[in-house]
Amino acid sequence: MLNAHQEIKSKIDKLWDMFYSGGMSNPLSAIEQISYLIFMKRLEDMDNQQRKAAERRSQSYTSIFKGKETCRWSHWMHFDAERMLKHVRDEVFSFIKELRGEGNFYSESMKDAVFLIPKPSLIQEAVKILDEINLSAKGIDLQGDIYEYLLSEISQSGKNGQFRTPRHIIRMIVELVEPKLGNRICDPACGTSGFLIGAYNRILKENTDPENIEYDENGAPHNLTADKIVDKKHWEFLWEKSFFGYDFDTTMVRIGLMNMVLHGIVNPKVRYADTLSKSFKERNLYDIILANPPFKGNVDRSDVAEDLTVTGKSKTPKTELLFLNLFVNMLIPGGRCGVIVPDGVLFGSSNAHVDARKILLEKCGLETVISMPSGVFKPYAGVSTAVLVFTKGEKTDKVWFYDMQADGYSLDDKRTKIEQNDIPDIIEKWKNRNKNKEPEKGDKWLWVEYKEIKENKYDLSISRYKPIEYEEIEYEKPKVIMGKVLKLEELIAMDIKEIQKIM
Repeated sequence: MLNAHQEIKSKIDKLWDMFYSGGMSNPLSAIEQISYLIFMKRLEDMDNQQRKAAERRSQSYTSIFKGKETCRWSHWMHFDAERMLKHVRDEVFSFIKELRGEGNFYSESMKDAVFLIPKPSLIQEAVKILDEINLSAKGIDLQGDIYEYLLSEISQSGKNGQFRTPRHIIRMIVELVEPKLGNRICDPACGTSGFLIGAYNRILKENTDPENIEYDENGAPHNLTADKIVDKKHWEFLWEKSFFGYDFDTTMVRIGLMNMVLHGIVNPKVRYADTLSKSFKERNLYDIILANPPFKGNVDRSDVAEDLTVTGKSKTPKTELLFLNLFVNMLIPGGRCGVIVPDGVLFGSSNAHVDARKILLEKCGLETVISMPSGVFKPYAGVSTAVLVFTKGEKTDKVWFYDMQADGYSLDDKRTKIEQNDIPDIIEKWKNRNKNKEPEKGDKWLWVEYKEIKENKYDLSISRYKPIEYEEIEYEKPKVIMGKVLKLEELIAMDIKEIQKIM
């Protein structure tokens, strides 16, 4: 959230507090219900914009509210509290659930939605705040910021934070993977769609005049006009055919969809799916995969897709290994992946762990392993993680390792901003790498040959290859040390005599 919009930030804080004190203590439920209200507001705004655009082109336009004018935000927003709750629950919510039509992103995701706002006073106050914020007048850039700030409350509340990857970590991974206009980009465990939005913003940034880009205090780019994209077909592809997300939690699907729409992606393809199951058939389709999949979990082996064997003999139940196998299968040859994995993937000694790493090194070109400090995902998780970047179908020659020690935030539960930050150095070193030279190393990074990794049972932990530097310590001669010990004993004896005199 930009500093100039602290007033909006305080209103979002107030909205969050109202829902919490109003009986909705589950952050996901609260955000989902707020999302429905935002959608109701935006639906009329978008309908008005489309009508005006049609008028400018001298074309006819049929309103989405035809026959349902009473469902417009402007119609019911001034109702008294009791009447508003009844009208929104019984008429407006049913209206948005039943919306159908080609290209409507909400059709499938809304079918199981439930309206849960319990109190008339709560919905009335929430509607008042959202109307004061006036989302449409803020523009797409700030609309996305507002929703991102709302989502940040998930992690700050300490609940369900695993669904939200820190945005500065997403930006780093996106910079390493470098998605481009024309790519089909997927997150098979998308949560709030942070990776898809990160990829979208990078594409916009790469097509915006650098002089026009502004950065906030967190390093996020703004004013991304993408003025270099002039072909209408390119915009249509970017908005409607570029982004694909899947999640096995229907609430997260709805939240992720809303997040993408508020960032300007007209028709995101975000759907409910268990991507590890036999029913999920997406294979060899995507240019880019970006993900922070669920890990440290097990799944039912009987329902795991047949091609996710990992070991070649038996299926592992470990989700972190299955997802790696899945990503390789979903990419087209030459497709690239940036993924967050728990440290155990790097050095686990089981057959499944070793075979998963063999896939990355022998069926893919593993490009980089970035070890991240354990505090990156606090306050809800202290597990150590790493970022892997690889390209399907290439041969691994050398792997670039980096030992990230700071990400710009303290590594405790508070995660306050600090000056120490390795991320700019990681991006700079990565973009200026030259693999044609002999392997080099720095204080925090080094190149390692594939042959050496193979000899070490495909171990990908940087500690295995980082040279150990011994510091030579010079000790005093024994005679000098004994002299000092005797001197100390004399002083102790003198102190004891003084104490005895006092006693």
